[in-house]
Amino acid sequence: MAGTRAQLRGALHPIETASVDEIRALQQSRLQTVLTRVYAQVPHYREAFTQAGVHPSELRELSDLARFPLTTKADLRRHYPFGMFAVPREEVVRVHASSGTTGKPTVVGYTQRDIDTWADLVARSIYACGGRPGDIVHIAYGYGLFTGGLGAHYGAERLGCTVVPMSGGQTEKQLQLITDFKPDVIMVTPSYMLTLLDACTRQGIDSRTLSPQVGIFGAEPWTDAMRQEIESRSAMDALDIFGLSEVMGPGVACECIESKDGPVIWEDHFYPEILDPITGAVLPDGELGELVLTSLTKEAFPVVRYRTRDLTRLLPPTSRSMRRIGKITGRSDDMLIIRGVNVFPTQIEEIVCATPGLAPHYLIFVDKDGHLDRVVVHVELREGSSTTARGSLAASVRARIKTLIGISAEVEVLDPQAIERVVQGKAVRVFDRRPKPPEKGVP
Repeated sequence: MAGTRAQLRGALHPIETASVDEIRALQQSRLQTVLTRVYAQVPHYREAFTQAGVHPSELRELSDLARFPLTTKADLRRHYPFGMFAVPREEVVRVHASSGTTGKPTVVGYTQRDIDTWADLVARSIYACGGRPGDIVHIAYGYGLFTGGLGAHYGAERLGCTVVPMSGGQTEKQLQLITDFKPDVIMVTPSYMLTLLDACTRQGIDSRTLSPQVGIFGAEPWTDAMRQEIESRSAMDALDIFGLSEVMGPGVACECIESKDGPVIWEDHFYPEILDPITGAVLPDGELGELVLTSLTKEAFPVVRYRTRDLTRLLPPTSRSMRRIGKITGRSDDMLIIRGVNVFPTQIEEIVCATPGLAPHYLIFVDKDGHLDRVVVHVELREGSSTTARGSLAASVRARIKTLIGISAEVEVLDPQAIERVVQGKAVRVFDRRPKPPEKGVP
């Protein structure tokens, strides 16, 4: 089915096949406009630009953006709730917000034009993934202040799809509706997709007979090993959609079914940079660093050089004329430093997914044992695996962590289903219980 969907390209938006010069000229024009707007309408940006000694009129080429200050989540929280809006609050037709689990939530706003732009970009993303007008789209992202559910919903409707707004949770009902309605596309976090596949196993359902041909997964980092796990247990192509509330929501970037080689950034609406997360220096395309985004068309809540904390690299165009981002390897604020070694949870995920006999679920616990870091990794047996293999499986994972990552870790192999499944929201896999060191890096 993947080949059939990949061939149904149809008419793309002209910008998706535009030349590099056309894209850069559009970015330059829109960037000049957004800098001028935020300088005039948002006190924070006016003060930040002034302190940095720059003015919007000094942007003469795209590289000049590096002279402008970065925006952080702390800036957004400092101006909670509406201080970063660039239009009167009365012109804001909707607000979304982050969970706020580590402080005040970050509140973002949308004008009606913003909502329309967002729907257009998610529709473009679903089409790039292989979704087509008339498809049934099952949405299991959470609805509410989280941008995932409503963002996917409006985009699917804009494309001309039939939407099943299931939201998260109620796993048995999810499977019932998928079985009865036979959706063509499912949009959900990859961790919850695994929960649905596990539920099929428990209920005696062959998950490869489920109807979705396209799975559009986002809201949390996931690896190609996870893609292979999902695709091997289903009949779908698993594709990556990327976004964050502070910049828009889902649909900032998305993979194309023709290539499945990293999300294409919709560069007509977002200008990407990759920075060294410590020095703040702009890195060339291809170098690994922190993704920084500037919104080019947002009216209510434009952001300039927003630090996403996501670690990736900019890659050349393939299926579309715009650049791609590599798989998110982690977040600069989620990176674990274990005895001087940088460790990302996705590295553990790749090892777990590549180990026969283990389910693709894991938890990482980090504590202090005296002056040394102690790492314990919980994994679980795959359904049907022999319990007598626990020792050899633990030894295998332990050895691969030591060889491939360079740290020593204890590994505990638990019974099937022993690790609690996240049915709504993003999966939490790391529990770093060490005393927090002073924050370092670019403020």
